[in-house]
Amino acid sequence: MTAREGAAAADPGAVIETRGLTKRYRGGQLAVEGLDLSVPAGSVFGFLGPNGSGKTTTIRMLMGLIEPTSGSAYVLGREMPGSARAVLPRVGTLIEGPALYGFLNGRANLLRFDAADPTADPRTRHQRVEAALERVGLAAAGKKKARAYSLGMKQRLGLAAALLQPRGLLVLDEPTNGLDPQGMREIRVLVRELASDGTTVFLSSHLLDEIEQVCSHVAVMTRGRLITQGTVAELSGTGHGRVTVTTPDPADALRVLKELAVTGLVVTEDRVTGEPPAATDLAELNAALVAAGVRVRGFGAERTSLEDTYVALTGEGFDVAG
Repeated sequence: MTAREGAAAADPGAVIETRGLTKRYRGGQLAVEGLDLSVPAGSVFGFLGPNGSGKTTTIRMLMGLIEPTSGSAYVLGREMPGSARAVLPRVGTLIEGPALYGFLNGRANLLRFDAADPTADPRTRHQRVEAALERVGLAAAGKKKARAYSLGMKQRLGLAAALLQPRGLLVLDEPTNGLDPQGMREIRVLVRELASDGTTVFLSSHLLDEIEQVCSHVAVMTRGRLITQGTVAELSGTGHGRVTVTTPDPADALRVLKELAVTGLVVTEDRVTGEPPAATDLAELNAALVAAGVRVRGFGAERTSLEDTYVALTGEGFDVAG
């Protein structure tokens, strides 16, 4: 298939699209299998999965750094890796940490990166470098040698390099790696700003809470396979989570909830908790308890989180805090 044919075949509403994308390394190790991914234009797309799930391998294939064993990948409407020369100048990336010249300061690193970009206008190079340093909070550290940077500062400098030019797509692999909580918040704000400016952000992470706070869409990988994808609202709203009923009649409440197919029931003094079926109307559940004569003094439900969804889909735990 030619690049022109690949562009015609790509979904015009998707900035990234893969079809059956597969990577098998020598020795038979299967890193990514049959990946069908669709990243809508203008989204902040979270690519979620534990370390070793195939996220970075997928990104490397999308960016033309490694060849897929089979399947196809389209970025900005063009097939990769054949269209890399046309596509990559429109993509900002931070993959597996930035490659920096340790003997140069932060500002000089960015000037070197920008000079290597054939599309960059040298007349505005210094202005763009200063703007990028300011945007990631490194303006005051621009004269410091990169080898003296902390891991978090190196991440910021790599992100600044990705922002030297206007980008249609920004691909970030674990962008908050090494950052303190304040730095993580700043990166989240920056990602939201970029998205509001029209940049599609593809953000790979193993941190569930990071994805849930900043992303509009998400895909979940495990063991090289895609489990699910959709909006964060859809995936975190697949159920009600646990409901809690506070009542002086816990035995009666337990009986009624069992009849309504609520599972995982636990009674603790005057409280009964359980997990209702996903399609249950919680108002009707409360009404059924009252109609049965249960004196309901408190009724509440937890919101299902991405962590709950992940565990429900895979039966596995997950690294939530990092």
